[in-house]
Amino acid sequence: MKRIAVVEDETMMREELLEILKKAGYLVSEITEFTDVAEQLLEFSVDLVLLDLNLPGASGFQICREIKQKSSIPILVLTSRDQLRDELRALDLGADEYLTKPCGKERLLARISNVLKRFEGRSNLLEGNGFLLDRQTYTLYIHNHSIVLPKNQGKILEVFLTEGDAVVSKDALCRALWGTTEFIDENALQVNLTRLKKTMTELGMEQQVVPVRGIGYRWIKKEAQDE
Repeated sequence: MKRIAVVEDETMMREELLEILKKAGYLVSEITEFTDVAEQLLEFSVDLVLLDLNLPGASGFQICREIKQKSSIPILVLTSRDQLRDELRALDLGADEYLTKPCGKERLLARISNVLKRFEGRSNLLEGNGFLLDRQTYTLYIHNHSIVLPKNQGKILEVFLTEGDAVVSKDALCRALWGTTEFIDENALQVNLTRLKKTMTELGMEQQVVPVRGIGYRWIKKEAQDE
C-alpha cells in the first residue's frame, strides 16, 4: 500500500486531504511542525509528497529543492498559487505535478495515481539535473540513453547526489570508495575523480566537480561557477 505525506498548514484543508486519501486506500503521514520539513519527509519514507507552497517557515519551493537534492521521491504541488511563473518555478525545482486549489477530489486522485505509476520501480534512482542514477547498478540515464558507470565512478556520483550542494570531504569520498580513510593514497582518489570528470564531460552533463581548498569537493552546475 502506497504512503503519501501531506504538507499543508491549514488544518481544515489538511484534514480534508487526509480523509480523501485514506478513503482512496492510501496510508498517510502529515506534517504539523513546519521546521526542517524536508528532513521530516525524508525520514517518513513515503511514496509521494503532496506539497503546498505557502507555508510557515521555509516555502514549498525551498522544500521541493531540498528533497530533490537528496531523493527521487515524487512531489505533487497542490497550491492556491495559479500564476504560470509559480508553476514553472516549481517544475524547474523538480516537482512532478502541479495542481491549483480548489481542486476536485477525482482530479486530485487521478493525478496522484498517474504520478505513482510513473515512479513505479524507481525507488533506487537518484535524480540529478537532466539525468537519473540507479544506485544499485550505477546505471546512468541521460539524454534518452543509458550507460553503466564503473563502480568507483558510480559510488562517487552517488555521494555527490546524496549530499546535494554541500561540500563533500575527502574522507567521506574515501569511505564511500574503500570503506576506510586509513592507508589511502590521495592520488588514488584523484585518479577516480579525474575519470568521473572525464565521463561527465563526454556525456555533456551540466554539472561539474570543483575542489574546495582544504576541505574536499563540491558538485555544482557549470554556470554557477561562472557567476
